[in-house]
Amino acid sequence: MSFLEVKQVAHFYFTPSTSTKALEDISFSIEEGEFISLLGPSGCGKTTMLSILAGLFPPTSGSIMIDHESPETNSNLIGYMLQQDYLFPWKTIEENIFLGLKLNGRLNEETKKNALLFLKQIGLEGVEKQFPRQLSGGMRQRAALARTMAVNPKLLLLDEPFSALDYQTKLKLEDLVFETLRAYKKTAILVTHDIGEAISMSDRIVLFSAKPGRIHRIFDVPEELRHVTPFEVRGKEAYNDIFQTIWKELESLEELN
Repeated sequence: MSFLEVKQVAHFYFTPSTSTKALEDISFSIEEGEFISLLGPSGCGKTTMLSILAGLFPPTSGSIMIDHESPETNSNLIGYMLQQDYLFPWKTIEENIFLGLKLNGRLNEETKKNALLFLKQIGLEGVEKQFPRQLSGGMRQRAALARTMAVNPKLLLLDEPFSALDYQTKLKLEDLVFETLRAYKKTAILVTHDIGEAISMSDRIVLFSAKPGRIHRIFDVPEELRHVTPFEVRGKEAYNDIFQTIWKELESLEELN
């Protein structure tokens, strides 16, 4: 059995007068340590899928198993990093990154030490006592990554975590997240609208069609692109080839919508 198994997931959103099918017959699996991106046109259910994986609500039908457990029963398995950093402005950076550990009842001297060491490793040494307003957007997202990693999740869910950043900062953060997750052998799922980001960070790309969201096609990223940083990937010939292929598929899906 794979580390993550999604089987025949469908989901409806209900109002008093209508029902909307957001996802239909979604099935895929992920091996431990793999990095997958979910890509597709607006309204194809990517974020709905991520929310279900996070255990925020169950699917209408189908099943999900993460390391032999359901996401609803063991949210400690999962770390979630969003487009906004959602750091508490009245807490110091140190207090923010300790928050998940505190909520999980795992805050002790050892876990504090590990969290602060990670903060140092990602270039934020010396900001522990500062408040979020004192940091740049890129530094705040680094702090959000430190908060996510502090609880040592088995699965990281990344919901467009770089989209609010300027392009240069975005590229630097892509490299940092990629290298961090590889170093710690973490399994990750990224939701993005950016084809280049999906290619440069992923082992595989799951392309969704819309209305309702279905899996249209799964792309394997060429082996030569998987072992270099996202910044370096963009300079490879194989990057341009797969970019054009995915672009054409995505364009055809958007025309259908």
